[in-house]
Amino acid sequence: MKILALDVGEKRIGVARADSSTRIAVPVGVVLVDGSEWQEIAKLTRLHNTNLFVLGLPRSNEGKETAQSSYVRVFAKTLVEKIPGARVRFQDESLTSVVAEERLKSRKKRYAKGEIDAEAASIILQDFLEGLNIEQLSAPDVEAPPDGSSKAKFATDVKTAATEMRDNAAHLAKKEINKAKLSTKKAKHKMKTSTKLITIITPIAVLFLVAVGGFIWAKHQLTAVDPSACPADCNCTCDTIEFAVSEGDTKSMVADNLESRGLIRNAFVFNMYLKMFKSDVNFKSGVYLFNQGMDADTIIAELEKGSDYAATFDFTIIPGETIFDIKKRLVALGYSETEVDTALVAEYDYTFLRERPAWATLEGYLFGETHEFYAGTAVREILDTFLKGTEKVLQENNLEAKYAAEGLSLYEGITLASVVQKESPTPDMPTVAQVFLSRLDIGIPLGSDVTVSYALDTIDPDRQTYTDNQAALSVDSCYNTRLYAGLPCGPISNPSLAALLAVAEPSETSYLYFLTGDDGMMYYGYTEDEHIQNIRLYCHDLCNVSL
Repeated sequence: MKILALDVGEKRIGVARADSSTRIAVPVGVVLVDGSEWQEIAKLTRLHNTNLFVLGLPRSNEGKETAQSSYVRVFAKTLVEKIPGARVRFQDESLTSVVAEERLKSRKKRYAKGEIDAEAASIILQDFLEGLNIEQLSAPDVEAPPDGSSKAKFATDVKTAATEMRDNAAHLAKKEINKAKLSTKKAKHKMKTSTKLITIITPIAVLFLVAVGGFIWAKHQLTAVDPSACPADCNCTCDTIEFAVSEGDTKSMVADNLESRGLIRNAFVFNMYLKMFKSDVNFKSGVYLFNQGMDADTIIAELEKGSDYAATFDFTIIPGETIFDIKKRLVALGYSETEVDTALVAEYDYTFLRERPAWATLEGYLFGETHEFYAGTAVREILDTFLKGTEKVLQENNLEAKYAAEGLSLYEGITLASVVQKESPTPDMPTVAQVFLSRLDIGIPLGSDVTVSYALDTIDPDRQTYTDNQAALSVDSCYNTRLYAGLPCGPISNPSLAALLAVAEPSETSYLYFLTGDDGMMYYGYTEDEHIQNIRLYCHDLCNVSL
């Protein structure tokens, strides 16, 4: 069994891999936490053909969970939501990054921060493998709690630093004056003269110390965040960060964005430096490749010169995602909700779309895969690329004819495939498709909970009205196959090729019931009594999950 380990951080995620048969963990690399991490993790899942993840769960020296532990648990919950079929195990770890860095240092070779994270992931995975047993792999997946705490952001600006230094200096001056007063009994006349001098000199000294200290501190804030990230004498490839400047961005906005991406130390100091010494500089819009080894002057010079870098990005639609999921991720990339909504209801010239009802969306027709796009590509063009992929899949697999042999139109076949996609793992899809087709043949409602969930997503996504399962199952929607017989009125997700083929080529079984057990296995029944018995034996938790 192949396993991927993740050392989860707020900026980078170290990745390692192993096979449970050899039990040797190997570093793979690092995934940047920049909005594209889920696409990258999905790629790794496909590349290494696994759905089992081991996540390092930080512990304090006393063995207790920390704020970072909560962050990892929230990450785990999101991982399960983003990667269909993902299984998560936690491995307790403490100071793993320190050990990883010591290992790399002992090899006496130059290394980057990402290598530390990957090495830490391999340590976590090796610890997990050494304690691995069959019960661990067959146990129910661990779920992350709904809430987590994030690391507090600490930043100090010049004004705060100057105030603190001035207060400290004033305190020292006061102590010196009090000391001088105590010694007046020994040399009253001499002390009068000295006190006058101290009274005059001390404020000047304080101001001088504050000015010098503030200057040194501010100068440091303009140095590279990590000078070792890309040394000047290093003839090597540095870890770069894509940074975008949009038309209309002010210098203050650019400074804030630079700090949030970890490219400068302090946005306030950076902005003040621009106003005091670089007021004639103008930043050009574009996408830049920066690294944490660049100081403020270098970054300013690049922004003034402009960028000729043609930025690209990968966009992945994961099988099982809905239109709602895809819209959120497009908006997260910087596209406006208006542009996304307009593209989703636009007319596209494909034969396979003509059968849809006039009210139908593109749900079910955006075939799940990854495509590369240039920055600034219109949303309509992005969606059109995925529709081309759907057209190719439908034609190459002769799906329209195969659906007709099952008594379904193309639209109905895609609709049923979208339900099968959400209901079962890939190996079980043909049997689940058989169950649904059999129920359609004899007029039994599909009774699919995933169609109820989709119905709620369309009218009550935050579950403000339908707050419990009893209310949810009665939602009056044409998608609710608990309430209405037949297929839902349209697709409820974008199905994979496996789901599309499962409906076209169902298994030759004759079951009428199925369920997913708490252990992740599928259980089938010929009669309602068998189904009820399967619920009692295998589905104590999942059968009561909120819709």
